[in-house]
Amino acid sequence: MSDGTAASTASLLPHGAPDDSGALLFLQTVRRMGVGGLGDAYAVSLLIGAFGLSFRRPLVLTRALMAELARASQRSIMIAPSCCCRMTLAESILLGAVATAREQPAAAHRRLCQLCGVDRALGILSSAQAVAQAFADLGRPIEAA
Repeated sequence: MSDGTAASTASLLPHGAPDDSGALLFLQTVRRMGVGGLGDAYAVSLLIGAFGLSFRRPLVLTRALMAELARASQRSIMIAPSCCCRMTLAESILLGAVATAREQPAAAHRRLCQLCGVDRALGILSSAQAVAQAFADLGRPIEAA
């Protein structure tokens, strides 16, 4: 790999993927839905494996968040392949926003507005709060690094 390619890759994937199980599960689910659509079977399988019979709530709420991002965003949101051990800037912003959505909603809202290129992202914030609450209630809180 040449130095130019390595620098290019580092600029596209500037952040390491999270070690936290809840954050990593959320990231993987977002990536799968981003590539395979809201009905991606692998995303469902990830959530079933993590939450067992309680998988429906985080699944439906993550789908709602992804749909709201797609509807409201004025920018393309770059996601990395599922196998990638690093994150794009957009993934990092989204993960940080979801991780702080319950305790610091104003900061999360600013991040979501930045991510989507909009002035207001209250629908996305509400979805992010619901996803964060569902993951936390089921023992896999989404925590930012």
